[in-house]
Amino acid sequence: MRGDGDGWAFSATGARYWGRFGAAGLLLRAPLADGTPAVLLQHRAWWSHQGGTWALPGGARDSHETPEQAAVREAGEEAGVPAHRVAVRAALITADVGTWTYTTVVADATEPLTVRPNQESTELRWVPESQVTELPLHSGFATSWPRLRTAVAAVPLDPDDERRRHLPRTVVIESEMFLWATAGEPDLQPSRLSEAISELLPG
Repeated sequence: MRGDGDGWAFSATGARYWGRFGAAGLLLRAPLADGTPAVLLQHRAWWSHQGGTWALPGGARDSHETPEQAAVREAGEEAGVPAHRVAVRAALITADVGTWTYTTVVADATEPLTVRPNQESTELRWVPESQVTELPLHSGFATSWPRLRTAVAAVPLDPDDERRRHLPRTVVIESEMFLWATAGEPDLQPSRLSEAISELLPG
């Protein structure tokens, strides 16, 4: 069903952008078997804007939606991602032309979910984060990716520490610094960064 956000917004220069109330996309991470992060990417259908490139599932935001709600809904429509399997970590405006914004919603899943493409995709793929830049990326996503990618940070935790069950996951430090937090050995030398991450973990 079409929402009231479907349609074009125009910048002061006359350039048009999809989404009357802005747009949002879901950057969904999940741990691979070795614990390293993968992100869910969409190979855009050839008929779409910048068709043939890789980007995030996403689309127009309706007037009643938050960016987080729009991104999760779009991922459900375009990739079959179940909303209850998505843990939102942050939302970041990654494009702003004054009259229109694109918000990237950063989220985690506990494992690479089974996904299904709709007509807007030729393929959906869980791509190891280290390999994202090897793909031909949508220009907007390519511009924002350096701000969104994670650095790995190990947190020293005892084997029976309850916080271990919440890792690995994305952690946000100082609003826009994204880390892939993993459980380290208890004798690992703690750092100010690992201590800050530890304080953010539930349990």
